[in-house]
Amino acid sequence: MTTRRTGLREQKKQATRDALRAAALRLALERGPDNVRVDDIAEAAGVSPRTYNNYFPSREHAIVAAVAAEREVRVAAAVADRPSGVGLADAVIEAIADQYTAPDDSGRDALLLITTHPALRDAFVDTTTAIEHPLTDAIAERLGDDDQHTARVLAASVAAAVRVAIEQWLQTAASSMTNSGLVVPSGSLADLLRTTLAPLTPALDAAEQRALRRPHE
Repeated sequence: MTTRRTGLREQKKQATRDALRAAALRLALERGPDNVRVDDIAEAAGVSPRTYNNYFPSREHAIVAAVAAEREVRVAAAVADRPSGVGLADAVIEAIADQYTAPDDSGRDALLLITTHPALRDAFVDTTTAIEHPLTDAIAERLGDDDQHTARVLAASVAAAVRVAIEQWLQTAASSMTNSGLVVPSGSLADLLRTTLAPLTPALDAAEQRALRRPHE
């Protein structure tokens, strides 16, 4: 009975989070982010401002959450789902590249909104830290290692590399905006992510090799 109540409570929390971020993005697109208040988002989602504050620290974080929705979970799942014959470094890099460039429901308008508002760009960059904990678990599972330190350091390093790539890409996109308002980023985000993650390949490979040797030591 307790498990059932816990499951229902988590579902309700997730539904509230979904409603808040959907409302935040919709209002920001309709009015412009500077004209959206936390109270407006809360009202549109059918919750109190106090409840809103339990989910997001600012309106900017709620707006970008609609674009980055549950990406950290998808990244970790993608790493875990890679076949065992795929090396850890390739699994991590391709999972990141795939999930950060996969089409989403937010579309071009949301991207334009983020790239043209510095506060939204900063909040979007902050979302990269969310991948650290789920990715730690996924890497630890791949390594078959009870010691979480290696997996956590690797995951934190991956999150930092992703942050660098996203920062650079958003800056490029913002500076490349044409007079008509179109964002014309130079270069592929997937390629940029692979470039910033490449220096971590030796560390990921080394951790995997140690894990493979462990049963024979």
